[in-house]
Amino acid sequence: MTIRVLLADDHEFFRAGFRSAMDTQPDLECVADVGDGRAAVAAIERLRPDVAVLDIRMPRMDGLAAAEAVLSGDTGVKVLLLTTFDDDSYIYRALHVGASGFCLKSMPTEELLGAIRVAARGDALIDPSVTRRLVTRLAAGMAPAPAPAQALARLTTREREILLEVARGHSNAEIAARLYVGEQTVKTHVSHVLTKLGLRDRVQAVIYAYENALL
Repeated sequence: MTIRVLLADDHEFFRAGFRSAMDTQPDLECVADVGDGRAAVAAIERLRPDVAVLDIRMPRMDGLAAAEAVLSGDTGVKVLLLTTFDDDSYIYRALHVGASGFCLKSMPTEELLGAIRVAARGDALIDPSVTRRLVTRLAAGMAPAPAPAQALARLTTREREILLEVARGHSNAEIAARLYVGEQTVKTHVSHVLTKLGLRDRVQAVIYAYENALL
C-alpha cells in the first residue's frame, strides 16, 4: 500500500531533496510540498494524506501550531515533526499535541523515510532510532502524578506489562521477543490497553506511564 505524504518546510532546498528521496521509494508518494504552516493545514484538509511531515520552525504558522490544528480535527492524519534543534520544550509540546513522531533533520535520509513508515502504522514514538532517548529525557523533567487506580485496575497483568514495555521505548517486535509472544499478540494487547485507559494512541500511552510514575 502506498503511503501518501505531505511535506512542509520553509527551506526549499530541503523540501526538494527530501521529496526526491521519497520519489525513489515505491511505497511513498509525496502528494504536495509547501513552505509554511498555514499552507500545510490547508493542503492537509484538502488532500488528506496519510502522514504530514512538518518542520517546527516555519513562517505564518509553525509546525507545532499546524500539528495542533490538524490533530484537533478528525482527519486521521499522522503528524511527524522535524527540527534542527534537539530541544526538550519542542519534544514535550510535540507529544502533547498528539504528534506521532519527533525527528531531527540531522538523521540519515533512510531513517527519516523509515520514520514516515513507522508513523503511518501508528508506531512513530517507539522508533528506536530517536524516540527512546527523547522520551527518557522528557520523563526526567516531569513530576509524577498519582496513578488513577480504577483505570489501572482494568488492566490484566500482561496488559500492564505491555504498557511498561511501550513506555520503555520498545517496538512491537522488540516486545514480542522480550516476552516470547507473537507480534500480533502484542498489537492486540496494546489495543486493549489503549481502550481500557481511554488513550488515543501509543504517544498518549507513553506519556500516561511516565506522568503516573509507572516505571
